[in-house]
Amino acid sequence: MAKPDVGDPAPEFELPGTGDKMYALADYAGTGVILTFYPGDFTPVCTKQFCSYRDDADRIDGLGMPMLGISPQSVSSHERFMQEKSLNVPLLADEDKTVAGDYGVLFPGGFVRRSVFVVDGDLVIRHRDVKLLGGSYQSVDDIEQALAGLR
Repeated sequence: MAKPDVGDPAPEFELPGTGDKMYALADYAGTGVILTFYPGDFTPVCTKQFCSYRDDADRIDGLGMPMLGISPQSVSSHERFMQEKSLNVPLLADEDKTVAGDYGVLFPGGFVRRSVFVVDGDLVIRHRDVKLLGGSYQSVDDIEQALAGLR
């Protein structure tokens, strides 16, 4: 499958997540959603990334669309990660990495690339940032700038 790019329809998904909830892309029709793919719970950069989102919760709320984290760990791992770090972004379990594959964010060998997709209310990708290496991530500042360019 080709990697979806800006202007393409976002690949559909339905995944289990924290809070004992199922999350589907279709749930965000009309509002849009920010999808943040990340390699793993409790890893140093992922922890820094999601703690920064926690610390900037008011700014994330002000973006006008919800944010979801997606990685291959189980829901129980995500629940522990959220509880231990007091995180506020729902985390979804893509254990077989199908959704990561559909979004074109798998390294050869099956590692998930750190990525951010902004999907608008029509479920079209409006921003795509896929890191070649996992040492950096898009901050709230970066996401705000991306959204400002869309409005």
